[in-house]
Amino acid sequence: MAAPQFKIDFMGFRKPAAILSICVVLISLGSLAVSGLQFGLDFTSGTSVRLNFAESAQLDEVGAQLEEAGYDDAVVVNFGSDRDIRVLLPLDPNAEVATEAEQAALTGEAIAAYLQERSDTEITLQGSDYVSAKVGEELAEQGGLGMLVALGIIMVYIAVRFQFKFSVGAVTALAHDLIITLGIFSLTGMEFNLNTLAALLAIIGYSLNDTIVVSDRIRENFRMLRKTEPIDTVNISLNQTLGRTLITSFTTLLVLFSILLIGGESTQGFAIALIIGVIVGTYSSIYVASNVIILMNVTREDLLVPVKEGAEADG
Repeated sequence: MAAPQFKIDFMGFRKPAAILSICVVLISLGSLAVSGLQFGLDFTSGTSVRLNFAESAQLDEVGAQLEEAGYDDAVVVNFGSDRDIRVLLPLDPNAEVATEAEQAALTGEAIAAYLQERSDTEITLQGSDYVSAKVGEELAEQGGLGMLVALGIIMVYIAVRFQFKFSVGAVTALAHDLIITLGIFSLTGMEFNLNTLAALLAIIGYSLNDTIVVSDRIRENFRMLRKTEPIDTVNISLNQTLGRTLITSFTTLLVLFSILLIGGESTQGFAIALIIGVIVGTYSSIYVASNVIILMNVTREDLLVPVKEGAEADG
């Protein structure tokens, strides 16, 4: 069977791509080690104020009013309905109160009164809570543990469905995507909150899906194209899945940019993290996962379906 020709020599650029990936990953790790992440109030101590509006609350307008009042670091988000909002802001270290809980209560009352004076809608203070740093540490630890468990399960799944070498490539690609996404957040100083953590878990699913599609086509072509070199087989597979990869990435990015532009501040970190993840994930499914497969010298024999002795005898 004659091997189909490929239009783009992806693997011809595998060495420059590997160097680029290594450099970007090292820069990301260096930034994370030196600067760390700018954790939001979900992970640090602060005050959470819950307010109910008689009519739909305008988040941008509330945020502007709070900024005028001196609450420059306040984050306003919806929770539940569009009439319920939550205001997150750091504690004031100069406040003359006995406990953080008292400061949270006073802050909630002050914010509710200030907004009520400037609103024609009735505003009800539903509660003010102090969010401790210990809760944030537990959230960060549980989120990190969840990602590690997910990577481990994915590695086992791909090793069973495909082959161990494919699982190493897939997990390497996922780690590559997560490290670079976190590195960009560290380098730019963007806030890292629970929405961003949720986006990281979504990146794992998106990147894995793309990698599995490519891996499945590579496996099929290794079995069909018996006299084709491994690099050429990978190139053919990448060209065959390129259209699907680009269409999926493009449509996903359209939705994410819509969320970024009209979703408001509460979804900004989520959208940015996923946009980075989709772009980097598309790149890694082509150049990281496939590159690792080539480096580990995958062969056609690795992917042959084992023949049972009884079936061989019957033949």
